[in-house]
Amino acid sequence: MTLPLAAPAMQRSHGTGALAVKTSAGATRIDRLHQSGNAKIRVPKTYGAALEAVLINTSGGITGGDTLDWTLHAGSGTQAVVTTQACERIYKSTGDTGRQTTTAIVEDGASLFWLPQETILFDGGRLHRELQVDLARDARFIGLESLVFGREAMGETVARGFFHDRWRIRRDGRLVHADDLRFDLSTPGDIVDPAILGPNRVVATLVALLPEDAESLDLAVAACRTRLAGTAGGVSRIGSGADAKIVVRLAAPSSYVLRRHLLPVIALFLGERSMPKVWSL
Repeated sequence: MTLPLAAPAMQRSHGTGALAVKTSAGATRIDRLHQSGNAKIRVPKTYGAALEAVLINTSGGITGGDTLDWTLHAGSGTQAVVTTQACERIYKSTGDTGRQTTTAIVEDGASLFWLPQETILFDGGRLHRELQVDLARDARFIGLESLVFGREAMGETVARGFFHDRWRIRRDGRLVHADDLRFDLSTPGDIVDPAILGPNRVVATLVALLPEDAESLDLAVAACRTRLAGTAGGVSRIGSGADAKIVVRLAAPSSYVLRRHLLPVIALFLGERSMPKVWSL
């Protein structure tokens, strides 16, 4: 009697990347860099005060059972802008959930801009994504995450899929921002429910934690609202003192429309720093 052969296990991708930066001769430089598996980090030459880092997933995307872990450490007084080489793709899963974690430490007087390009969720994709940030009392952090439901140009739609995005940001050990976005689509048409996306297919969240006075934060909120006028977006200042934050949320019918409205908002927080070049490629 011949027994049937067991189906071969699907190969999974696992990547780990870590970047620490320090100040040297008045500029931000690499202190430590580690990369393994499908996680790669590149630091292109720039002419500003901030160091720019590009994170790369060489596997081309994430599917069930894959893991991708990033660790960022901004040393005292540093300035770093971190982005991704391209949009992250979350491919259809056979049942397992892919996982991506980003952990950041931002020390005294440092500024970290976490500006990855969009994450594209394919039909049947499953992803648990987590962002953990620890800030010193006078550190600055601007974080962005965007999600696209299928590639519009390819006529794709997302009828089924699981997504859980978890943010935890602490300042001096105190929790100052907690955000969980979770959905489990199981029926075609769920995505266009008014309580989910309605006519839109792209969403973004930007959180800015800035150790500035209330008047400066309110001026920044007013400037954001001007840039988002007429969009399906909103901005608020929450809290006061060292724990105050600005939260921007935006929905759009396409990635093109999202970027058109979002880039001026990002530029407002970047100030003299340049938007990462890969965003315009």
